[in-house]
Amino acid sequence: MTELVLPTSAAASNEAAEKKPATASRRRNGLAYWQAAPMAFVFLVFLVVPLVLTVVVSFWQYNEYEIIPAFTLQNYADVFEGCLSLSEPCTTVRTYLSTLKFCLLAWLFTLGIGFTVAYFLAFQIRSRTTQMVLFLICTIPFWTSNVIRMISWMPLLGRNGLVNETLQRMGLISKPIEGLLYSDFSVVLACVHLYTVFMIVPIFNSMARIDRSLIEAAYDAGATGWQTLRNVVIPLCKPGIAIGSIFVITLVMGDFVTVGVMGGQQIASVGKVIQVQMSYLQFPMAAANAVVLLGAVMLMILALGRVIDLRKEL
Repeated sequence: MTELVLPTSAAASNEAAEKKPATASRRRNGLAYWQAAPMAFVFLVFLVVPLVLTVVVSFWQYNEYEIIPAFTLQNYADVFEGCLSLSEPCTTVRTYLSTLKFCLLAWLFTLGIGFTVAYFLAFQIRSRTTQMVLFLICTIPFWTSNVIRMISWMPLLGRNGLVNETLQRMGLISKPIEGLLYSDFSVVLACVHLYTVFMIVPIFNSMARIDRSLIEAAYDAGATGWQTLRNVVIPLCKPGIAIGSIFVITLVMGDFVTVGVMGGQQIASVGKVIQVQMSYLQFPMAAANAVVLLGAVMLMILALGRVIDLRKEL
């Protein structure tokens, strides 16, 4: 029985051919890491490091004159002071309930408006060019500052503003409505004005990817418009709805400028409490409140993630 002996050059070429895929794979992996490195660096510097510093400072001591880098749990004890009492809610619980109220109302209105606008753009406008033009119009509010957009409501909603004067001239009211400005209504209105676009964009992106043959098949099967919306469009838009909801929830929960300007500095929110503590140089206390707020927002996002698996859907 004879053995087949390959020439040395042939054996070497076979080994080189086997090594080429492994080398190419390592090169691709290395290139992928280098491509992700700039964004990873930005993520590390502008998100991870500030969060770590905030957590560290939240355990420091402080007094009227200085911040002492010594470990203490007193800041968190002060945040939850009185919360174990069952007689009445503590200050922290009342503040979070007020913030959650604004968050829920803003989310409901932005979802309704955002879904309606996105549906109109995706299914009622046939021309792609017209879609893009109308979509860009939705982004026009971002061309100006948030503060300017909020201030623009004051001549409309003030006691002697355009709305009250118009209603009085029409005979619908006998005296100005006091609750239009510097109230919960004005805060929610400003939040809806500022954050609706964050709901429109992801929902429109989800709707634009829906296969139109599915809509036609539903109509051919005898489904009504509402049945098609409920059983076809909404399930396929879950990723966009979830992403938009995360945007709105996180923005409203931490917002203090809108609450301060539109609430006339009279309405409490978690972000406003943190801003006031920072203005009084109570940085460890503000950091502790920020960590608690971050935990609350993360719990809300996790609960939303239990309803829909974004990784699977995307």
